[in-house]
Amino acid sequence: MVLVADPQLVDPHTYPGRPWPLSTITRQHTDYYMRKSFTIIQDFLDPQTVFFLGDLFDGGREWLPPGTSGSDSRWRKYGEDYWIKEYKRFGNIFLNEWLRRAGAGLHRDHRKMLVGLPGNHDLGLGNGIKIPVRRRFNAFFGDGNSIEVIGNHTFVSLDTVSLSAKGQQDSATGRQGEGSNHEVWAPVEEFLENLKSQKSRVLDRAVRLQNDKVENDMMFHEVVGVRDPHVSKSLHTASKFEGSVPSVLLTHVPLYRAKDTPCGPLRERSPPSTKPNKDGEYLEKDPGNAIRVEYGFQYQNVLTPDISKEIIDKIGDVQSVFSGDDHDYCEVLHRGYTSPSGGIREITVKAFSWAMGVRRPGFLLLSLWNPLDETDKAIYQSRGDQDSSFAKQQHRTIQTHLCLLPNQLSIFIRYIILLVLTLFALLIRAARAINKINNDVSKTHTNGHVLPFITESKGPTTPPFHDSSSASASQSHTNGLAIRSTAGRIRATSPYSFPGSLSNDHARKNYSGVSLHDDPLDERWGRGRSHDEDDDHPKRESAAGSRLFVVWREFRRSVLLVGFPVGIWWIYLAGKF
Repeated sequence: MVLVADPQLVDPHTYPGRPWPLSTITRQHTDYYMRKSFTIIQDFLDPQTVFFLGDLFDGGREWLPPGTSGSDSRWRKYGEDYWIKEYKRFGNIFLNEWLRRAGAGLHRDHRKMLVGLPGNHDLGLGNGIKIPVRRRFNAFFGDGNSIEVIGNHTFVSLDTVSLSAKGQQDSATGRQGEGSNHEVWAPVEEFLENLKSQKSRVLDRAVRLQNDKVENDMMFHEVVGVRDPHVSKSLHTASKFEGSVPSVLLTHVPLYRAKDTPCGPLRERSPPSTKPNKDGEYLEKDPGNAIRVEYGFQYQNVLTPDISKEIIDKIGDVQSVFSGDDHDYCEVLHRGYTSPSGGIREITVKAFSWAMGVRRPGFLLLSLWNPLDETDKAIYQSRGDQDSSFAKQQHRTIQTHLCLLPNQLSIFIRYIILLVLTLFALLIRAARAINKINNDVSKTHTNGHVLPFITESKGPTTPPFHDSSSASASQSHTNGLAIRSTAGRIRATSPYSFPGSLSNDHARKNYSGVSLHDDPLDERWGRGRSHDEDDDHPKRESAAGSRLFVVWREFRRSVLLVGFPVGIWWIYLAGKF
């Protein structure tokens, strides 16, 4: 069995004022996170039963049906249509996946998914509940008050957000007490009054089905006359279950506990302030490790003492309680309530969504084992030995395990760090690539020398380098060497061209065919300049600006080359897992 608490689908009510596209990204990713997590639960754990402990939506109480007044003016524009869209969204995340597994798994004949337990974000709390809102929720998800027999344990789901209206002041009449807000809490009170008899009938029917018997007692059929005295014979009533099985309470709001009651070492936001003693026990009072006993608008951290006591007394033989609402894990032992085991163990389940203030969302895994003998009693009780007390039976029949989901916020942080490091590495690579090009070009222009080899011509028309067409003219000089020019003053040029006065296009090329007046980096990146452009022209780009542009282009190209395959791989993994 799996218990899921507080999925609270992110909507405009969750982060009011959060701008687009951040609001859309948050909603889509939380949906994806919960859908994938729930899929993994179905595929790997294959639970027989899944219970939701309320707060299916975050703003469900605000999307009012037509004709219902009282909502905040900020949410009136959404209404019923928006609630229906949210219902379909919940189905896409959870219900569709459950139906996909309906025909598979070990427990396909007995699988149950119960989502009818409401939370304060679904209906409101106490006198803040609108009756049309509750009717709509019950129509789509089922009654919030129900009895289910699973693994020879009786699970009682109770709409405690509605029951909390009992004793609160009625905003319409101003009355306070049991007569106020009667229509809100009366259905829950009626369910509690008839709970023990209903539980007996449900148990009897469940045990009959387990033993391959008919679901109900066969009624006696006989044809009699109208005046036959046997007609007045009372009808045969259905038999009642005479055995005993543990009762488990499911509630959205936790039971009352004394202020500063610690929640144990598994609480994430505020672990125990001290280490346990030699007996493994923690402090009896630990404010930092406790659920705060407080209330406010449309919320209440724990039930009142009177309502908590009434619930336990009317259910009877409660062994365990599972609740939600707090979003973090909390485990306490209520020793003040009557119980055969000397106390009632309550576990508040962590929120299933990573947007609910906990870094590690989670769910609770339950394993149930309580076989019955021929007399419908637990085998541990029927043996009668002292070692098999009812307290140890409860320990043996219900095992719980907290299952944690990935820390999505830490994953985002790691993604950001890796992205920054990747971009920084690509930027360094781009800069080093430009330096390598500079070095290669420098070696090309100097013909392998460390410094540029300067050649000068005697006349204004004599090139420093010549081809076969000018070989005869060159051979007329003494010793085959060109005569130094004294006609003009040598002018300094750019670092990538040789000095000297050059007069023809052929003379403006070195041995490698690189233009002496053009920046080789410009040719490399398609930014060549005109041969007639003077190096001293005022509109010429600075060398620093040119290199920054080239670095940017190389960096952008590298990002595309790296990002494209990474994006394809991420999409593949997202679709597969």
